[in-house]
Amino acid sequence: MSAERLRDLLKAAFPEAEECDIIDRTGTGDHFHVLVVDKQFHGMPLLEQHRAVNTALAEALEDGTIHELRISTRGAA
Repeated sequence: MSAERLRDLLKAAFPEAEECDIIDRTGTGDHFHVLVVDKQFHGMPLLEQHRAVNTALAEALEDGTIHELRISTRGAA
């Protein structure tokens, strides 16, 4: 899966995100680190923030397209 496709999925799930960065950690298109900065994360527990990202990428996670995913989230200013 391309980083651009992941970005599209995340932008669809978090249309008001201030930041939405994707790093292909190995260059193989299956190990990623994503950063999502969105105001909806203010006051939300970290686990819930990560669940929201997992939900946005559920199809790629379930079918094995994404083998490993590191998630960083924070509330926007």
